[in-house]
Amino acid sequence: GGKDRRSGLILTIPLCLEQTSMDELSVTLDYLLSIPSEKCKARGFTVIVDGRKSQWNVVKTVVLMLQNVVPAEVSLVCVVKPDEFWDKKVTHFCFWKEKDRLGFEVILVSANKLTRYIEPCQLTEDFGGTLTYDHMDWLNKRLVFEKFTKESTSLLDELALINNGSDKGAQQEKERSIDLNFLPSVDPETVLQTGHELLSELQQRRFNGSDGGVSWSPMDDELLAQPQVMKLLDSLREQYTRYQEVCRQRSKRTQLEEIQQKVMQVVNWLEGPGSEQLRTQWGIGDSIRASQALQQKHEEIESQHSEWFAVYVELNQQIAALLNAGDEEDLVELKALQQQLSDVCYRQASQLEFRQNLLQAALEFHSVAQDLSQQLDGLLGMLCVDVAPADGASIQQTLKLLEEKLKSVDVGLQGLREKGQSLLDQISNQASWAYGKDVTIENKENVDHIQGVMEDMQLRKQRCEDMVDVRRLKMLQMVQLFKCEEDAAQAVEWLSELLDALLKTHIRLGDDAQETKVLLEKHRKFVDVAQSTYDYGRQLLQATVVLCQSLRCTSRSSGDTLPRLNRMWKQFTITSEERVHRLETAVAFHSSAERILQECPDQPEAFNDMEQFDEIEAVGKSLLDRLTVPVVYPDGSEQYFGSPSDMASAAEHIREKMKLVSLKKQQLRQPEATTPES
Repeated sequence: GGKDRRSGLILTIPLCLEQTSMDELSVTLDYLLSIPSEKCKARGFTVIVDGRKSQWNVVKTVVLMLQNVVPAEVSLVCVVKPDEFWDKKVTHFCFWKEKDRLGFEVILVSANKLTRYIEPCQLTEDFGGTLTYDHMDWLNKRLVFEKFTKESTSLLDELALINNGSDKGAQQEKERSIDLNFLPSVDPETVLQTGHELLSELQQRRFNGSDGGVSWSPMDDELLAQPQVMKLLDSLREQYTRYQEVCRQRSKRTQLEEIQQKVMQVVNWLEGPGSEQLRTQWGIGDSIRASQALQQKHEEIESQHSEWFAVYVELNQQIAALLNAGDEEDLVELKALQQQLSDVCYRQASQLEFRQNLLQAALEFHSVAQDLSQQLDGLLGMLCVDVAPADGASIQQTLKLLEEKLKSVDVGLQGLREKGQSLLDQISNQASWAYGKDVTIENKENVDHIQGVMEDMQLRKQRCEDMVDVRRLKMLQMVQLFKCEEDAAQAVEWLSELLDALLKTHIRLGDDAQETKVLLEKHRKFVDVAQSTYDYGRQLLQATVVLCQSLRCTSRSSGDTLPRLNRMWKQFTITSEERVHRLETAVAFHSSAERILQECPDQPEAFNDMEQFDEIEAVGKSLLDRLTVPVVYPDGSEQYFGSPSDMASAAEHIREKMKLVSLKKQQLRQPEATTPES
């Protein structure tokens, strides 16, 4: 980096004790001399050969080599000699002898006297100068420069090749696939960053990094370092910008081709294997289990479609992003791809949804059909069991249960018709997405199955209705039978109560004939009520017999009720006849007694009617006797009217009236007795 007094560059060759390779030295000198510009070389070189640590013959060889390696630009060669070696005469004579042949001046000089020829500020500290120089730092920076120059030059060639190949466009369409795979050997960003860092170092004109040292620029403008770096950086930026645009276009094209490829993959699968899967699935099953199996199969098909639908969503997002980028040249193609993809996916999704809805409707139809079948089986089982109820209430409850089951069957059948009609409507629309496939056979099988199920359920329901009608009639007859039996038993109870009332309360015989006639008339009405009760019971029992014959069963109680009714009626009849006889006797007694008692004593016919008094007395005694006699029934049992005190009271009243009649009789006899005496 130092300069001589002619502004020529100073080239320093340090020699060491080890053997110096002239070949390596020659190569090194060639490299160093290639760095300066031609203008700089024209000012000449001053070469300093540091031989203080070397032998004379080596120094001599190096000096002679300069003639071949360094051109005529060398103006002065300063050989720095050691203080204690080399014979001055020999050395001086040698270089003097070769002066004309060498073409440059060679001087031997001590290190401390080198400043006579070169300014101290242009010499390094090794030669007593003040020029700051760090050879390793210079070497590292030079290596960076060489590397940057090499990489940038190679990168420029590669980028130019890539960019120029891309510019040819459609003419090299076949080679474009190769260019797309061709990438620079080094990273442009890294090379640019290295160049910028190097340029920054050059512009700072510092390599040693010392803040207190003198600035030193070994690669200044004269050495073409900074301009060359700037030129390379400008070229790199230009080519790299073009390369980035090329990459962007390639990336966009690659992305577009990838999207197109994926779109075609989705479309081909959906219109191929996906549609074929749906074409093979037409059945609806003939039971819940079959429909569930078809649903499971359909879910597997949907799962496979879901994977492709996920790809569709991703592709749609990518296409939307590219559309938003606004590249007009690709808008038409992108929109066409998006439309094609959307049409196929939506059509396939609609088919999947239609199939799912159809299978769900079929499952609901078979579920309703199964429930209805179970209801009909339960109703039929109930109808097949013979009715053996305990009473009319249980029959009513059973009849109500039958009606409820039949109503439930009606509701279930109506629901089945609705589900079946809905399913038939969906099947009729199935041909709209059949891709030209004739689905008449498949649909006919499904339609026949649905209609067959509904007709079968209708027939089963009709048979059950007929059986329910028969069972209802039978159960109503049984209700009537139980009612007749209950009412007949009630008639027996009523008749028993009438008999009990007759024996316990119908005991009075009346105080006179008029009252006795009234009692007799009431008794006859009382007997009419009993007769009606008996007749009602007989009619009920006759109806029971008819119902039993109609139901082909034997009554549980009518056989016992009829004898009880007849026995009770017989007892009532005997008791009633006894009551009538007593009342009639009482009427005759009271009528005769009242007539005698009301006759005047002065009436002559009264004396001729004494026999009436005997009849009245006989009737009275007969009546008193009957009051003490119980009513005897055919089974030998006996019953008395009223209590003994009641009978005693009635008898006492009759006796009193008999006394009056007897007293009347005596009064009538006294006049008769006095008449003969007179």
